[in-house]
Amino acid sequence: MNGMPTNRTNPILIGMLGVFVSNISHASALEQSGQSILPFLENGNYAEANLFAVDSSVSGIVNDRADLVRDHQSRDTGDIAESTQFYTAALKLQLTDRLSLGVLYDQPFSADIKYPARSNNSYFDNDVSHQGTFVKADTQNLSMIVGYSPVEHFQIYGGPVYQTVKANLGLRGNAYTQAFNGYNAKFKQEGEVGWLLGGSYQLPDLALKAAVTYRSKIKYKFQVDENIYGEPLKLVENEKTKLETPASLNIDFQTGISEQSLIYMNLRWVNWKEFETRPPQYGALSEIIMKEATGGAYTQGFKLDSYQNDQYSATVGLAHQFTEKWAASTDVSWDSGTGDPASTMGPIKGSWSLGLGVQFNPAKNYFIAGGIKYYWLGDTKTEDGTYYLPIEGIKPFAEQADFKDNHAIAYGLKFGYRF
Repeated sequence: MNGMPTNRTNPILIGMLGVFVSNISHASALEQSGQSILPFLENGNYAEANLFAVDSSVSGIVNDRADLVRDHQSRDTGDIAESTQFYTAALKLQLTDRLSLGVLYDQPFSADIKYPARSNNSYFDNDVSHQGTFVKADTQNLSMIVGYSPVEHFQIYGGPVYQTVKANLGLRGNAYTQAFNGYNAKFKQEGEVGWLLGGSYQLPDLALKAAVTYRSKIKYKFQVDENIYGEPLKLVENEKTKLETPASLNIDFQTGISEQSLIYMNLRWVNWKEFETRPPQYGALSEIIMKEATGGAYTQGFKLDSYQNDQYSATVGLAHQFTEKWAASTDVSWDSGTGDPASTMGPIKGSWSLGLGVQFNPAKNYFIAGGIKYYWLGDTKTEDGTYYLPIEGIKPFAEQADFKDNHAIAYGLKFGYRF
């Protein structure tokens, strides 16, 4: 076999780089971190910490209708996306040749939208509250993982996932009619437990890793405080509100293609189609409105927020080691979005993105990596929640605005340490 070319790569130098930029996620529903399992698949004992920031520009033009826009006013919504930051961290311990333990922290789902002041009164209330429609939602995950290798190179892993969720939102402006203009809902923080399960195959000499990871949905019952301009809203008994954060599946693959280069891929599915929320007072008020609007033909009301389609995303990239201390990567990503038209609380239909990353290895046991990713956000129309109701002729009235030519830039910084 002497003289045959080899495909051996140096995973210490570039093994982590190939998955760095792809971890920055943005565009579908509440999607944020991408819920990567890859830190747990590192060889030996390993720890990392990550900081991400996303600067988005999202604006639209409201439909030219008297019920949405005041006379002689610009129909521009202004930039509704707030700049956001989030963090992830991981610790992996190789206890024996066959047994490993890991702890992963991430913030998988998030929303931060605020419609700015506009005289058109479409999504901003110029008369009473002098506020715009806003949504602020945060989640945190702590995954405890145990891995076992029944045979060399193959590992099965799984464990519990503790998750917390909280949210605060307000509806403002003509777009929500007189009934809902001034509506506020506060979802008090709750914590629940789900689980993850997966398997991986690795050949370290080739920097080859393949993994499939499933995360379960997590069910909640929230106490939601609902009011109109601060006055409690009580049309029905205040039962708890059901909500489920979605199940997901990640498929990860990377392999060396030469002594200095590797390719990598991530495929992700998120079950957003099952996500919906409808607090009791909001639901009761929506039933009253729809009964009056349809002359009693439809009395079931509508949801505060929901998504029509599951999310699918894919990332393909290339990493290259230039010297013992420096490496770089680039990748392209596609995101399907979760439906068109989209909610006014998330007016994006998927994205295409291009990422660039660089990694510096001061020593063999630790590294620093940085990355940037540019997103071309998908164009969409927005709807008010009644668009998908089984009512003939409702769609043109439910559509409210066009969101086009929007973008986002995400930045990331990673510190990795082997011990």
